Amino acid sequence: MSDHHTHVQEFFTARAADWDSRFPDDGPAYAAAVADVGLRAGDRVLDAGCGTGRALTPLRAAVGPTGVVVGLDLTSAMLEAAVRAGRDREGRLLLGDVAALPLRSGSFDAVFGAGLVSHLADPTENLRELARVVRPGGTLALFHPIGRAALAARQGRRLTPDDLRAEPNLRPLLARSGWRMTSYVDEDTRFLALAARES
Repeated sequence: MSDHHTHVQEFFTARAADWDSRFPDDGPAYAAAVADVGLRAGDRVLDAGCGTGRALTPLRAAVGPTGVVVGLDLTSAMLEAAVRAGRDREGRLLLGDVAALPLRSGSFDAVFGAGLVSHLADPTENLRELARVVRPGGTLALFHPIGRAALAARQGRRLTPDDLRAEPNLRPLLARSGWRMTSYVDEDTRFLALAARES
């Protein structure tokens, strides 16, 4: 396992137990973002880097009982927290890495990734691997419950031009990875970039 993976696992393992209680008000933001993805009943959706599974409930509501919801995370402590919260009832939880998804090509209609981009070891390759498991025309949603400037302020740092989530960086990154950005919102109350899987 790479140093990057070990670092990510250690970071989230240390925070898994109280993750939800640290961000108790994010539920409506997740629900609003999921609504913007445009999922339909019966769709198959992957929550990549699902953490404690906060997106699983609105994702399940969007795809209904005939849909498929899979939550994948690199950190077992996060998945255990999702189970404790009862969110394993909303979808199947998988321990895995976005660098090598244990999933069939073209098997999903959409991928939802909350807070994902900043934790990718190799953003181009990792986003390409996410594209692999989505059908042509399918959707990628990159979400964060607060915008880039608000997040930087919360973390006591300044926004820099090399931020991967800045639109001038994210659009070509997605294009190199098999995605075409279709919308971009970066407000204090949320960050949401949507992209379509190129055929």
